[in-house]
Amino acid sequence: MSPQPANRPSRQDRGPQPVHDAVICVAAPALAVSAEHGQLYGSGLDGFYQGGRRVLARCEVRVAGGPPVPVQGGLVTAGRARFTAVARVPGDTAPDPALTVERLRTAGGTERITVHNTGSRALRIPLEVALATDLAELAAIAAGSSGPELQPSVCDAGLLWSGEGVRARVTAVPAPESAMASAGLLCWELALPAGASRTIELRATLEPAVAGVNGGSAPAVPVPWSAAELRCGDGRGEALLRTALDDLRALLLRDPGHPLDVHVAAGAPWRLGPAPADALWAARMMLPLGTRLAAGTLRAFARRQDQETGGMPGPLRHAGPHLPPTCSGVEAGLLFVTLLAEARRWGLPDRDAEQLLPAAERSLRWLRSVAGEGGYIPDPVPGGPLRCDVQAHAHRAMLHGADLLDAHGRPGAEEWRERAEAMRRRFREDFWLDDSAGGGPAAALTPDGRPVPHLGSAAAHLLDTGLLGGCELAPGLLDKVQTEQLARLLAAPELDSGWGLRTLSARAPGYNPFGHRGGAVRVHETAVAVAGLAAGGHEREAAALLLGVLDAAVAFGHRLPEMYAGEQRDESRRPAPHPTASRPAAVAAAGAVHLLMALAGIRPDAPERIVAVRPLANTPLGDLSLVGLRVAEEPFSLRVGPSGTAVIEEAAPGLQLGT
Repeated sequence: MSPQPANRPSRQDRGPQPVHDAVICVAAPALAVSAEHGQLYGSGLDGFYQGGRRVLARCEVRVAGGPPVPVQGGLVTAGRARFTAVARVPGDTAPDPALTVERLRTAGGTERITVHNTGSRALRIPLEVALATDLAELAAIAAGSSGPELQPSVCDAGLLWSGEGVRARVTAVPAPESAMASAGLLCWELALPAGASRTIELRATLEPAVAGVNGGSAPAVPVPWSAAELRCGDGRGEALLRTALDDLRALLLRDPGHPLDVHVAAGAPWRLGPAPADALWAARMMLPLGTRLAAGTLRAFARRQDQETGGMPGPLRHAGPHLPPTCSGVEAGLLFVTLLAEARRWGLPDRDAEQLLPAAERSLRWLRSVAGEGGYIPDPVPGGPLRCDVQAHAHRAMLHGADLLDAHGRPGAEEWRERAEAMRRRFREDFWLDDSAGGGPAAALTPDGRPVPHLGSAAAHLLDTGLLGGCELAPGLLDKVQTEQLARLLAAPELDSGWGLRTLSARAPGYNPFGHRGGAVRVHETAVAVAGLAAGGHEREAAALLLGVLDAAVAFGHRLPEMYAGEQRDESRRPAPHPTASRPAAVAAAGAVHLLMALAGIRPDAPERIVAVRPLANTPLGDLSLVGLRVAEEPFSLRVGPSGTAVIEEAAPGLQLGT
């Protein structure tokens, strides 16, 4: 057995591991994580994962007696990575390495190791692969408490490890010439004529520890959206859209027991399971690319809805230094109604909408039951605050609920419109804090009515009023003057970091640029702000935020993380990644799609066969074309000129242009 490299990291875990500089391949619910050199040392988050379990922790390649020298490594697509290294061989006198080693890795558990002899003489080269695993749960590894390495046994063409209820298997093609269970080694002797290559393929699989049961691998999840493209003079926008769609494709999950219904996982590596609020947000932001993702997502989470109360599940979410944690299930329950109503406007077939209407009605009954004094929605804990963004979600759901009830001939629509109107009147007095600078919305009210004044990006949800019939946006909780003031506040440097909106003003006590809700930039809330500002005619503010996110995306290789530091932009800084942010993340990738779609301002009413297009007058990316979108379940493409003039180039037959 070859000696261990001196620079190999220790397996001792030291708490949660940062992943911003890791190469993460994703094909949900599988992923593979390593550093840019490609070696899996079994430390930190290194490994192949399937279904939240680490299948393989160590996969160290040694060529000609030692580890090759890394040259380059990174993603090819969201689910594939390539790593290149070189190696010298004993007896070489020339300065150039004679061997090139390429590793092509997939998230699903395969690794192709190709050794190429670039020298002028034939070689016989030993190749060793050291393998190990602990079969630890991802949640335990994330918390810094992985288990000890398990002892393998030799199986046909590879090694096998057994744990509680599961076992991991690594098989090799061609089969190794020798295998040593005690050292976890597979060994080959490669005969390489000058200019020749040899390839070894490894496959890591997780299977139940029951004889005769084959775990197998799940078939690829079909992509439930159109192949949209952005064409413009600014390559940043084109690259961001391509990467965002690739990331979302990698996060697709089938709903257990209903394989035709797919939705997106929240993100990798931390949250590769169902997350209602994240999945519903992503599906809503992807509506310009079709309604299939929305339909699958709505059906999947209608099954998880409490059939008695109508509530949605959701974990607690950190809410910053001035508010207690919030339950994301509240947001999910309100968003369910909005997604169904807006999906119908984009072209969700009537049969799908009819099937989902009972779940939306249960959400409305839940909304009625939890509304407190004044009609506001409190956090579902004793003494929970009244958050301004939750009231925005509730108001939007009331109007969308009325829209759905009317469309399907169900009673109660007028009640919800009256509730929404009453909330608007109260909110404009209760939540608005006047001052000499024009005032602003409170982040929340305490149960006894005291305002929590600290402003953050959550206020952008007040601009997200939602799409109704006739290609019109619903009224918002703020009046015209208040909306204009909020637009000014969002554009000010206290909130706009230069790379996106901070979750807490830089002037607020407790501001922390790395705070989840205390100052970091969350992409999807910046996207909500861009779309809301653009729709309200605040084009300069919308364009500035959009360009800031595009610049941040370049720094992250166009794969935006869930959040990044809200430090103020200047010439000496690049956007700093948050050490524990998911990347890829569903709401970040879908948020990228959402803010790019805001350039065109598409507002459809598929049931009425009309669509309005209201692009930014001065498009910040120059002339642009959006190709391959979907309206009324048919292809939709348009071109926007430099003055903001839109020309529809492809649309469903009979679709009329609205005003």
